[in-house]
Amino acid sequence: MFKKGHYWTLVTVILILLLSSCSEYQKIYKSSDFDLKYKKAMEYYDNEDYIRSSSLLLELISVYKGTESAEEINYRYAYTYYYQDDYTMAGYYFRNFVATFPSSKYADECAFMNAFCYYQSSPNPNLDQTNTMKAIDELQIFINRHPSSPRVEECNKLIDELNDKLVQKSYNSAKLYYDLGEYRASITALNNSLLEYPDTQFREELLYMILRSSYELARNSVPEKIKARYEQTSEAYYKLIDEFPETEYLKDAQRLFEAAQKAL
Repeated sequence: MFKKGHYWTLVTVILILLLSSCSEYQKIYKSSDFDLKYKKAMEYYDNEDYIRSSSLLLELISVYKGTESAEEINYRYAYTYYYQDDYTMAGYYFRNFVATFPSSKYADECAFMNAFCYYQSSPNPNLDQTNTMKAIDELQIFINRHPSSPRVEECNKLIDELNDKLVQKSYNSAKLYYDLGEYRASITALNNSLLEYPDTQFREELLYMILRSSYELARNSVPEKIKARYEQTSEAYYKLIDEFPETEYLKDAQRLFEAAQKAL
C-alpha cells in the first residue's frame, strides 16, 4: 500500500510527464520542420501512439507526395486507423494505397487488409449481415486477383467463417417464427433457409421444425385445409426420415406422423 504522501507524489510525477509530453507534441505539430515531423511520426507509431502519429502523417502525405517516403507514410497512415479499430477508415486508406502504389512491396498486404477490415466489421449473427456479405466479396476478389499470395489460405478460412455466420443468421431468423408459434411463416422461413444453405449444420433440426410446424398448422386449420396440410405433415416426416433415419427427433417425429395419419 502507498502512503498518502507517496501516492500524491506519484500522481504529480505522472501529470508532469503527461503535460511535458503534450507540450512536446504541440511544438512538433506546429513546427515547419517536416523532417522532424516525419521522424516523430514514426516514433509515435512505433510506440503505438497512433492518434499523434496519424495527425502528423496526414500532413506529411501531401508534403512527401512523389518522394521515396510517400509509400511508408501512406502505409502507416492506413494502419493508424486499423489499430484504433476504425475499420471503415482503415479499409478506405488501404484501398487508396493499392490504387496509388500498385507496384509497392506493401500492395499485396494492403489489398488483403482492405478485405480484412470488412471481416473485422462483420457483426454477430443476430444483426444485419451486409458487412459480412461485403467481406466475403472482398476476400474473394483478393483471391481472384492474387491467386499465388500466401494469404489465400487464410482468406478461404475467413470466408468459411463468414459463411457460417450467414448460416447462423438464417437459422436464427427462421427459428424465431417457430419459437413464436407463427407456423405458416415458420414453414416458409425454414424452407428458405434450407434452400439458401442446403449444407447447413442445422439441416436435421430445420427439417424437424418444418415437420412440427406443418403438424401444428394442420391441427389448427379450418376444415377445408386440414387434409392438404396433414398430407404436407406426412411429406415433411418422410423427408426427415429419408435424410436422417436415426434422427434424434425420431420418437416425436413418429408421434406427429401417426397423429397426422390418424387425422387423415
